[in-house]
Amino acid sequence: MNRASAALVKGLMRVGPGILPFADAGSAELPLPRLLRLSLFQVTVGMAAVLLIGTLNRVMIVELGVPSWLVALMLSLPLIFAPFRALIGFRSDTHRSVLGWRRVPYIWFGTMMQFGGLAIMPFALLILSGDTTGPIIIGQAAAALAFLLVGAGLHTVQTVGLALATDLAPAHTRPRVVALLCAMLLVGMGVSALAFGALLANFSAIRLIQVVQGAAVVTVALNCIALWKQEARGELAPAEEVDFRDAWRRFATTGRARRRLLATALGAAGFSMQDILLEPYGGRVLHLPVGATTALTAMLAFGSGVGLAIAARWLTRGADAHRVAGIGAIVGVIAFCAVIFAAPADSSTLFGVGVALIGLGGGLFAHGTMTASMETAEPKDRGLALGAWGAAQATAAGLAIAASGFLNDIATSLAASGVLGEALISPATGYGIVYVVEIILLFATVAVIGPLVRFTQPGVEEGKEFDLITSPSFNSGAMR
Repeated sequence: MNRASAALVKGLMRVGPGILPFADAGSAELPLPRLLRLSLFQVTVGMAAVLLIGTLNRVMIVELGVPSWLVALMLSLPLIFAPFRALIGFRSDTHRSVLGWRRVPYIWFGTMMQFGGLAIMPFALLILSGDTTGPIIIGQAAAALAFLLVGAGLHTVQTVGLALATDLAPAHTRPRVVALLCAMLLVGMGVSALAFGALLANFSAIRLIQVVQGAAVVTVALNCIALWKQEARGELAPAEEVDFRDAWRRFATTGRARRRLLATALGAAGFSMQDILLEPYGGRVLHLPVGATTALTAMLAFGSGVGLAIAARWLTRGADAHRVAGIGAIVGVIAFCAVIFAAPADSSTLFGVGVALIGLGGGLFAHGTMTASMETAEPKDRGLALGAWGAAQATAAGLAIAASGFLNDIATSLAASGVLGEALISPATGYGIVYVVEIILLFATVAVIGPLVRFTQPGVEEGKEFDLITSPSFNSGAMR
């Protein structure tokens, strides 16, 4: 190799981590290949989420003719387990298996619940559609069990998987590790959506069974690869008898955890109400074709990835995690204003910018609140902290999505009847009211998270609380 080639290689080695996203997330304790292998559990969670909310949602209503109210009920069943994520995280903190593991048994049993639910799901859905001579109650019970198992499994796997990743990663790389794990969730959702769409293009009952059960096998395979030689055996201290209520009381009184969870719930609701409305809004109000509205998902994911990368960079340079989350909420306010004004301006460009900014703000907010939960919790409560964050986020998001549908329908009906005034007789009215509610929720998020932002500098008393916006560190060097 000549000198020019050697110099080029050395230069690429030096700038690579700075250019490639998350290339610097690895460390001596958790090398990047091992971290990428561990992150496969997020791919399976994303795959299950897309299968439930996207693919099967459409298949049940369109191809199988299942009533919409029953589909909505089935899809809401996994939400039942979201509040139990804190308890799952706590148990993984304190559990000691006979093999010397804490986290691995919970991830494994969560994987088995996902596998079991996906294995029986296609048969249950076929019976639920009425394609049987037996009583329909069997299909309803089997479908409910399948959705419950998948929901319990993905909540367990994600909660304990995140806790395992934070156990393995050193403190200085955790912001980048969190960003990588969140990005892998987006990758899993994107790849799965494309794969399921292609595989079910020519729909048949046999193809549905093959695709869903194939997803079950892939879930087990990827999670086994992810867990292989990740958690050491036989190096754990004897189990400490701790009651969940005592542990929760200790956690809730540390670092203003209740306020942080409230901010997480408000922000998650503020960013999630639009989940089922953006594509219909683009189609009905801005008259975008199907291909253009489908591309919104990619734009949202791209914005989220950029937000995660920016948050990881800021947090690695010492930025306050609560401040990063607050900035994400402010970006979300700007984003929803752009989406609202896209209708009177009849601008698809402004709408696209707003959608990308929703992803950007959501990425900043999610990374900031998750990192804050990890940083403020004691090592022995790390699983409990991440479980509480996941419970607040998932529960609020699920309830917000459900509420947005009802609010949009009611507002649209009132607008069409003229009750809201002649000026608001428009298909955009219902959507606009939902987006305004989201803006209000995000402003409330900023108000709640503001007192959590702390800044220390020479001449300032340590721990003094600063307002999020007026803080002199809002544009500090850590943010640049």
